[in-house]
Amino acid sequence: MDLTKTIIRMKKFAELEARYLNPLTDFGFHKIFGTESNKDLLIDFLNEIIREEGLITDIQYLRPEQWGNFKTDRKAIFDIFCITENGEYFIVEMQRANQLFFRDRSIFYSTFPIQKQARKGTWDFRLKAVYMVAVLDFVLFDEFEEDKEYVVEHIQLVRMRTKTPYSNKLIFAFVELPKFKKTEEELTTNFDKWLYSIKNLSKLKDRPASVQGKIFEKLFELAEIKQLTEAEMETYKRSVLESNNVRNMVSYAREEGVEKGIQKEKISTIQKCLQKNIAIEDIVFLTGYSKEQVIHYAETLHYQS
Repeated sequence: MDLTKTIIRMKKFAELEARYLNPLTDFGFHKIFGTESNKDLLIDFLNEIIREEGLITDIQYLRPEQWGNFKTDRKAIFDIFCITENGEYFIVEMQRANQLFFRDRSIFYSTFPIQKQARKGTWDFRLKAVYMVAVLDFVLFDEFEEDKEYVVEHIQLVRMRTKTPYSNKLIFAFVELPKFKKTEEELTTNFDKWLYSIKNLSKLKDRPASVQGKIFEKLFELAEIKQLTEAEMETYKRSVLESNNVRNMVSYAREEGVEKGIQKEKISTIQKCLQKNIAIEDIVFLTGYSKEQVIHYAETLHYQS
């Protein structure tokens, strides 16, 4: 664990000493996408993610904290919550590590803007579309199709029999950044430039020559750490630390789970070997445990039986 802590501390200092913000921290994400003065960045990014659904020309930021119909109801706090000029709602989330029931949480979040549209009195139940856009620093869908990995996964309600859309009023878009593997030289579209920038911004020393255009000029200028005030810098430091802690806890839990799985498999091997009357020395060779450990597990298994 001491080595892990040292590596994390080194990564934290590297991020703070970098030229550009890490957009995958809470502070960095809100600095780039969550303010009125920078809504053109969010609009451009969202248009790339939902490009087949139509263009957004303007948005209005809404309060990210949403309550249910009653005070006792559970609330939701979005990273970014906004409405377009056409009355369509967008929940925009950034998630660095996978969490238990993350898919369920995304569905739960989507219900708030749906309920928000209910009007008092007579109502024809006509809804405006609700989009849940999540930028993920992990792989949520690990299925492969024809050896291709799809960076953005679009999901909506469909008829199971015909595989045709049932409704276009609830749409999820999951952006899985680890699946984006293009190098700087391979960037051709605006979509490529956005994903490359979000994924690599805090590691870059300069804006890449292939990442051109006014929107990216603004992005890189805005993201310069030297532009932060003292108060913003303190907030960013805390955000980097919190982000790394989350990644560390998830990574540790995963490693611990793997280790427990290996241990369980070895104990199972010991049990099978004992049932076949295999010599202790051979069990030591097969499992890598010491003779004392094998005898201990043998006694434990005997006691449990």
